[in-house]
Amino acid sequence: MHSTAKPGIETGPMNPTAGESMVTTVVAATEKTKQQVEQPKPERKPQRARLDEKFKIFSGTANPALADEICNFLGMARAQAKIERFSDGEVYVQLLENVRGGDVFVVQPTCHPVNEHIMELLMMIDALKRASARRITTVIPYFGYARQDRKDKPRAPISSKLIADLLTTAGANRALIVDLHAPQIQGFFNIPVDHLFASPVLVAEVRKMALPALTIVSPDAGGVERARFFAKKMDSALAIVDKRRVEMDITEVMHVIGDVRGRSALILDDIIDTAGTLCKTAEALIEAGATSVYACATHPVLSGPAVERIARSKIEQVIVTNTIPLSSAAQKEPKIVVRSIGGLIARAIQSIHEETSVSSLFT
Repeated sequence: MHSTAKPGIETGPMNPTAGESMVTTVVAATEKTKQQVEQPKPERKPQRARLDEKFKIFSGTANPALADEICNFLGMARAQAKIERFSDGEVYVQLLENVRGGDVFVVQPTCHPVNEHIMELLMMIDALKRASARRITTVIPYFGYARQDRKDKPRAPISSKLIADLLTTAGANRALIVDLHAPQIQGFFNIPVDHLFASPVLVAEVRKMALPALTIVSPDAGGVERARFFAKKMDSALAIVDKRRVEMDITEVMHVIGDVRGRSALILDDIIDTAGTLCKTAEALIEAGATSVYACATHPVLSGPAVERIARSKIEQVIVTNTIPLSSAAQKEPKIVVRSIGGLIARAIQSIHEETSVSSLFT
């Protein structure tokens, strides 16, 4: 029989010492590998908690105090931007922070001077778009040109539609607006619009006043829905003042629809501009037998002789929000009381950023 052993390989009995050495070597290697696998990775040092760097809030020059209040509520610093004017009045805007891929909000009411603040807002949106912001939301506490929402005379523009188109063309992806003069203006935008109401702030303030036999009064037919909602929250009566507009800023009050005799009357409006309608409505209510007249409004435009008229009127107190900064004359008028809407806007901004419900703020 021929041996099948290969040359150079010993086929005799294995040397016990050599075999034990090989087993020991294999076991040692296996244990070493197992230790390497089971050995935990070195623990990383805890990192300092930091804010969401992609979430930023900018502000124009219209109402930076409100923007700061919103940022304080959210526990963040307002993003910095340079906004200047050339000697001929041109607006210059430069963002001083990186916004690439960010969820950015721009707080800017379009109050006096209206056109300059609109241009600031458009240029900030354009700058953000060109800086590659992921989403740009315009936060407009007061939407100017909202009263020009229809063609009520021949050859007249629908200016609120034009402003909506300008914002969209500039690069806005979303709009957050407080108390539009007409809710259907939301349809002028080709982007999502979140419509906030100042009623939670105003209702809370009126409840503190505890006015006896309260009647909520709409100064015109267009504000009936707003007044009805407010009256339901307050569990009070509702009245309407029928008015006829003589000229652009001049109205003639006709008569009161509803019983206000012997009752406290609260006039509810969205905008107080020259205060002509407000003061004439107050006179009509007193003539109809109201014992006292108060007023609430979201947007204190207070242009022209508004502050003087309120001071001379029979209105005991006018409650407004800080969507628009008050003039120095309005700040000195004791009848005008300001309540902040910053917390409500901040919660809405947070809901938009976190993709949660905004409408739940009003339920």
